[in-house]
Amino acid sequence: MPTTIEVNKQSVEALLGSGKSKPFVIPEYQRPYAWTDEQVETLFEDLWEFTATSGGTEREGSYFLGSVVSYENEDGEQEIIDGQQRITSLFLLLRAIYTKLVATPASERTAEANNFIGKIEPAIWRTNKLTGTVDYKNILLTSRVVNNDGNEILRSILETGCADENAKDNYSKNYRYFQELFDKHSTENPLMVYQFIYALLNQAILLPITADTQDTALTIFSTLNDRGLPLSDADIFKAKIYNQLEPEDKKAFIERWKDLDEQATDANESIQQLFYYNMFYYRALEQDTKTTTPGVRKYYAANKFERLYKPELIDTLFVILNLWKVVNKGEEIEDEAWSKNMKIKQTLDILSSYPNEFWKYPVVIYYVCYRNEENFEARFALFLNKLLMELMTKYLMIPTINAVKPDILKLNSAIVASDVPTFEFKNIDLAQLEPYIQNPNRNAVRMLLKTLAYEQQDELLPAKWEIEHIFPQKWQTNYFPDESDATIKEKIEHIGNKLPFEKKLNIVAGNGYFGKKKKEYFASKIAITKALGTSDVSDWNMDSIMKRDIRVSDEIIAILNRWNNEYLNISVEESKTEEPSAEDLARIEEFKKKGWIK
Repeated sequence: MPTTIEVNKQSVEALLGSGKSKPFVIPEYQRPYAWTDEQVETLFEDLWEFTATSGGTEREGSYFLGSVVSYENEDGEQEIIDGQQRITSLFLLLRAIYTKLVATPASERTAEANNFIGKIEPAIWRTNKLTGTVDYKNILLTSRVVNNDGNEILRSILETGCADENAKDNYSKNYRYFQELFDKHSTENPLMVYQFIYALLNQAILLPITADTQDTALTIFSTLNDRGLPLSDADIFKAKIYNQLEPEDKKAFIERWKDLDEQATDANESIQQLFYYNMFYYRALEQDTKTTTPGVRKYYAANKFERLYKPELIDTLFVILNLWKVVNKGEEIEDEAWSKNMKIKQTLDILSSYPNEFWKYPVVIYYVCYRNEENFEARFALFLNKLLMELMTKYLMIPTINAVKPDILKLNSAIVASDVPTFEFKNIDLAQLEPYIQNPNRNAVRMLLKTLAYEQQDELLPAKWEIEHIFPQKWQTNYFPDESDATIKEKIEHIGNKLPFEKKLNIVAGNGYFGKKKKEYFASKIAITKALGTSDVSDWNMDSIMKRDIRVSDEIIAILNRWNNEYLNISVEESKTEEPSAEDLARIEEFKKKGWIK
């Protein structure tokens, strides 16, 4: 069946009035009303300015308010996909104007006021066809955004014309602001009032785009933006999933989605990002190692969105979120002992300083696959150390994404098959790293400093710390009369001259020389920094930097070697690569049934 789309430019009066036969609905999956004072003011002031310069009864200009994308649902309602923020605001504005007009007793109203009262009423409410009586409870706009208290607030405002003076919700605030703006402009320029209402109803133009199905409406929407508040891919996914559910399952789904959204936001993530992580998990299950990364919407849209409809999808997103609660917020997950393991948390913290996001995907996949295994905590720790060792080594020598991207994608697929996956990264002699550690790429410095720091302390580094130059970046040229400025500048950026240092203490220490800064180092809660503050060293110069370069590079190489050997030395007896267990065989069969592996 061919797709049909209706596009018909309409005035505010005509479009809102069409709600008499097909009422407007803001569906469950939409976001709550979110317009701010600024957006309310912009709309009102723009319309007022338009009226003064181009509109009104004496001019034939038009003011374009934007598009509205909708489709007629099975209940004969106009379900708004794009434009709900604008439509809702127009209803609130018209209600504010109506409330002002009817506040004048009927016997004292002007003919103009009565005229516009009669035009606004059928744009907001149904009226009795015989008597013309307004049914204030029969509103042409309904919000069904689940678990949004504002739904009833909106209904109450449109029904009664009153908003709680102390209410902080956007409906109440914006309605009161529309009232304030209308009162202000009416007082300052009363002759413009009726011209403004005329322009709003007749010359403010909307472009309704009505599709025959939700799918078509969503496709149209993908190329359009609501004014400053476009839906994300995740919002579209929500709509697609919701539309596929049985009626009895829809409310529970919306509740879970809202919970997921709130928890993700609290963990400094987003549902959009969770879908992205999950994409790499699904790609690993499908053994997809292509280096071209598809857009997240394109990926899930393949084969009529079949990946989106997997029954375990939302559960998997919650699982992935748990990982990021630990990484981003340091939370402890109930019944997951690994989340209390400080060494694991430290390794994840070092990985978080890796200069791109490719470290995240194998970590997600490993966690999703094996978090319930008896030996997960120990294996996870070894895996993370190995991953960090490989990524840090490659980045020190070749600081580009492409240096590890193909290897990461192969690793992702290998993880699905074994909890001791093979790393097919190009072997590098760790002894070659010495010059790259001593004079590292600036994006690798935080990784190196964290690696050093966590060898000496059992806590995470403070949230706010900076890279401290022991010998200051600003020096007196006569301090090293035998060294060129270029030589000094180069050596100052060596790892031997750098420490992690609390931001507050660093401000106090300033650009002073070593002797003055030692007492601030001593106050540090970072073990390696405090140790330097308690040392017998009284001066810091170029020779000091070179000596520490050697010590630091030796220590980091030793750490990387240890991590590598610990991973490689996992006993064959314990490894699942020799003989698959009953659980392994069950998982393989499950993956085969789902078509993820052959």
